[in-house]
Amino acid sequence: MAPLRVPAGFGDQKRDSLNEFLHHHKTLCFLVIQDDRIIYEKYFDGYTPEIIFPSFSVTKSFVSALTGIAIGEQKITGTDQKVTDFLPWIEQSGFQHVAIEHLLNMRSGIRFNESYSNPFGDAARFYYGIDLKKFVSKLKIKEPPDLRYHYNSGNQQLLGFIIEEATKMKISGYLEQKLWQPLGMEHDATWNIDSEKHDNVKMFGCLNATPRDFAKFGRLYLNQGNWNGRQIIPREWIRRSTSIINDSRDQDGYPFTYNWRVLQGEESFFAKGLLGQYIFINRPKKLIMLRFGRKYGGIDWADFFDQMSQML
Repeated sequence: MAPLRVPAGFGDQKRDSLNEFLHHHKTLCFLVIQDDRIIYEKYFDGYTPEIIFPSFSVTKSFVSALTGIAIGEQKITGTDQKVTDFLPWIEQSGFQHVAIEHLLNMRSGIRFNESYSNPFGDAARFYYGIDLKKFVSKLKIKEPPDLRYHYNSGNQQLLGFIIEEATKMKISGYLEQKLWQPLGMEHDATWNIDSEKHDNVKMFGCLNATPRDFAKFGRLYLNQGNWNGRQIIPREWIRRSTSIINDSRDQDGYPFTYNWRVLQGEESFFAKGLLGQYIFINRPKKLIMLRFGRKYGGIDWADFFDQMSQML
């Protein structure tokens, strides 16, 4: 196979090799897998395949998967179940009208400041606070659910608490039992908590693992939730998660469904995390691409992946 190239329109085609381009644009790891074969794997700045990487909001796609598994196991009856069926301690805040579907699509109507630069915002409280359940219990509804898309981590933390209540398991244990062990992950993952005292998992982000293990998760979605003949995630859940089902669009205009971004045509979809962490899947090309970085590096990586997939 010819060496991979930088797609047209990205960088100086005469000067930049793919390696140079990736390093210049703050990449720490770039991995391309096609037909179950690694065709490109490069690490920068001293990183190696064994180093644990933070995934930030890529974590949200894992929690989405665990929701589908819990529904498949009938721990949750469906996405129409209300938040307060599981978390009655927030009922007085207006959450009795909010369903799991609204959380998955970021259409709950929750009042939440997702700014990462505001030290007094809700996102900062989630990242640096020591009692996530207390913070969540104080969340308020700004408007009725399903009116509009509003990306915020409060949705995700609620969803994680619902999974724990439905399964009667810590979400980290449920992840290990339902995904990490069945997929034969090569290394242990870690999942940050708020404090030793309260031991609440930061379900809105903060799942940490090696790139190849993250890529295995991508392979699971590429293969419709099936892992070597075993159906890990219900096929219908994968289909719906990677379809465009409403007018939700992220800040870059990409359709958003169940904590995945879906490209027009529904042939490709991706998980995305802060600072440019991505798992990108293209079904027709049987392709998985993973990029973890120090920063975004001034690149629309989803567009980069989409164009690169057309070259393979």
